Amino acid sequence: MTESPILRRILLALGARDSVRLFRNNVGVAVYPDGSRVVYGLAPGSPDLIGLTSITVTPDMIGRRLAVFTAIEVKAPRGRPTDAQRAFVAMVQRMGGIAGIARSPEEAAALLAAGPGQVSS
Repeated sequence: MTESPILRRILLALGARDSVRLFRNNVGVAVYPDGSRVVYGLAPGSPDLIGLTSITVTPDMIGRRLAVFTAIEVKAPRGRPTDAQRAFVAMVQRMGGIAGIARSPEEAAALLAAGPGQVSS
């Protein structure tokens, strides 16, 4: 079996769980006829699936470090997030991640200081 059907099966199986949100992360380079290049995807070497898994911290986890998914949508002072951007931010917050809209470094720092699962603008 090739990678593509396995990936689809994983997305179907894990997508049914309320605590998991996975997204396909295509990574690569497109070369236009004029020779210019566009690099796409999260980062070179990043995995096929990225996302969030909501967990409940238990007593045996106290003192351990946990990574928290962070998503900051940057907007100009008068910029307005799209409905899709608002929905993505809300989903990350609902699942315990750090997410919000920032119009300055100070607003971005405030999002991080508020911590996981906090609702912001």
